[in-house]
Amino acid sequence: MAIYEITADRLRELEETSYAKAGVKERNDLQRLLRMQVEVISPDTLVIAEEFGEWTEGSRRIDLLGVDKDANLVVIELKRTDDGGHMELQAIRYAAMVSAMTFDRAVEVFSGYLNKIGSNTDAREALLEHLDWSEPDEDRFAQDVRIILASAEFSKELTTAVLWLNERDLDIRCMRMKPYQDGEKILVDVQQIVPLPEASAYTVQIREKERRERKDRAERYSIRKRFWTQLLNYANTQTDLHSNISPSEYHWIGTGSGVRGLAYTYKLTQHTSIVDLYIDLGVGAKEENKQIFDTLYAQKDQIETVFGEPLDWRRLNDLKASRILFEMNGGYRDDESEWQPIIEKMVDAMIRLEKALRPFIEKIKTSV
Repeated sequence: MAIYEITADRLRELEETSYAKAGVKERNDLQRLLRMQVEVISPDTLVIAEEFGEWTEGSRRIDLLGVDKDANLVVIELKRTDDGGHMELQAIRYAAMVSAMTFDRAVEVFSGYLNKIGSNTDAREALLEHLDWSEPDEDRFAQDVRIILASAEFSKELTTAVLWLNERDLDIRCMRMKPYQDGEKILVDVQQIVPLPEASAYTVQIREKERRERKDRAERYSIRKRFWTQLLNYANTQTDLHSNISPSEYHWIGTGSGVRGLAYTYKLTQHTSIVDLYIDLGVGAKEENKQIFDTLYAQKDQIETVFGEPLDWRRLNDLKASRILFEMNGGYRDDESEWQPIIEKMVDAMIRLEKALRPFIEKIKTSV
């Protein structure tokens, strides 16, 4: 995409050039100018270091290191090349290296930078003022590291990698700084190309939604595994029905009944729990599943008398499987202090269900 000058009689195209051809150097020119006007590529950012490389090991250096208004660190990597090289890989290494920086360490780094450029500004007060804090807040400082990549152009491989990384919760922006020649003047067209500015807000919302969903999913899996662990520990003191299985992260655990395709399962939702006999002999066995269900349903009154309560008989005519279940209040999202009574009800219901169905399943076992 070219840049044009509007004249009285035409649009005059400006000549695209390169930094090398224009005699613009990466460190002495681009980096020097951007450290003084970092808002050109990273608004609301305070530069706290240049050529920062105080690592435990390694000799590479961050071109510019900043802090944004949200107290996130900002790693800025600059390249004069026409494709960006492998700058995203370098920047990710740098981000990892500075990710543990504390507020006090940032003040030390900033103070050294201010001394280097001949400024008498108090580093601590300047950083607090930038963050609009009256006192340091270590719990909020450097909770994330953002990455800004600035280059004359970016290869497709680089932008593809950045898009993929951003989908996985990194925050990397590609700022294209394309140089143009206009006589003796060198002009720079600065554009954010990843993510596209018009999509940035939406992208952030989607990323935040996905982050919450992943966190909720991980939390849900962890809670359910704790619930099943507690249930199996208790169940194994009452019956050996599920003694051969391990806790699961999923919403159900089950064990065989002695007949292929018939399983006794515990199931959980957030605030309800279920015990059931699940009937599914596998692919192509729909009719056989329904026949087994009908055989048991013919003994419904006797089964429910032994069980002690009405059961929910689900033939599920349009589906392959069938179920005989009992549903109760109480699930894994109830307070953990209330889990034990829920678990005791579930295990009691499972023992009663297995006892009520056992003689009829034995008959099915001998007939298959």
